[in-house]
Amino acid sequence: MEFNHKSVLLEETIKSLDIKPDGIYVDGTLGGAGHSYHICEKLGDKGRLIGIDQDEDAIRAATERLKPFGAKVTIVRDNYCNMMKVLDELGIDKVDGILLDIGVSSYQLDTAQRGFTYNDEDAVLDMRMDNRQELTAEDVVNDYSEMELFRIIKNYGEDKFAKNIAKHIVAARQKERIRTAGQLNEIIRAAIPAKFRQNGHPAKKTFQAIRIEVNRELEVLEKSIDEMIDRLSDKGRLCIITFHSLEDRIVKNKFRDNVNTCTCPPDFPVCVCNNKPKGIVVTRKPIVPGDEEIAENKRSKSSKLRVFERQIN
Repeated sequence: MEFNHKSVLLEETIKSLDIKPDGIYVDGTLGGAGHSYHICEKLGDKGRLIGIDQDEDAIRAATERLKPFGAKVTIVRDNYCNMMKVLDELGIDKVDGILLDIGVSSYQLDTAQRGFTYNDEDAVLDMRMDNRQELTAEDVVNDYSEMELFRIIKNYGEDKFAKNIAKHIVAARQKERIRTAGQLNEIIRAAIPAKFRQNGHPAKKTFQAIRIEVNRELEVLEKSIDEMIDRLSDKGRLCIITFHSLEDRIVKNKFRDNVNTCTCPPDFPVCVCNNKPKGIVVTRKPIVPGDEEIAENKRSKSSKLRVFERQIN
């Protein structure tokens, strides 16, 4: 299957990056290079794009797609949380823009052997974005304690039946190891009262929770934002597209913290810490897709784009 992923909020993101022809830009979640292709189109001879992705299939597809741009493009297989190390090794100090699109690609969802989907009964429980890592969804489902399963389904899936789902998983795996999406679907379905099974697929939230745990998605995002902002040049922009409230909350709070940097106690009459804001939040409210985009690509429905601009005083 071709690595095909419809880039969400494409025009809005390219516009928000405010691309300079001779600038240096980083796409930390390169995927099939949908956003990056349009960034490269706006770059002049001195412009440069660094594309990072941990997914082997994405690297292969993006390398092919970005071939026309030749030496302007450098592609690195890594997790975006290692972006600073990647830039250091390339001898790059400051960059003019960084993009993160935190969503799972359509390719990953639609390729059964990647194990992201609950729609294919025979799909193995894998969910690794980087197949070099050891921990898989099968390991989480079969080896985590009931308490740990409850924690991740509650916190990452925001499922009100988390306790019952965790209990059912533990009971089922004592009879046989849970290896496929079909097995896990049945267990989750049995754990949710019938009248609540009509609100979307009953396994959706649990699968999301397990995927986040396997790939440490929230932890990686939380740890990366501050240092990415620090790496931006003056007027450089960080654009982050999220797909659910947990990620969006992290981005919103981190952006706010980089504006409100004062550490003085609230009752101090004047600031003595001398911490200056690192920039401004460009998006007072997140940018969301229009009706036309949602009609064309239903997976874009929950996406939100937030933009931070670095300002060096």
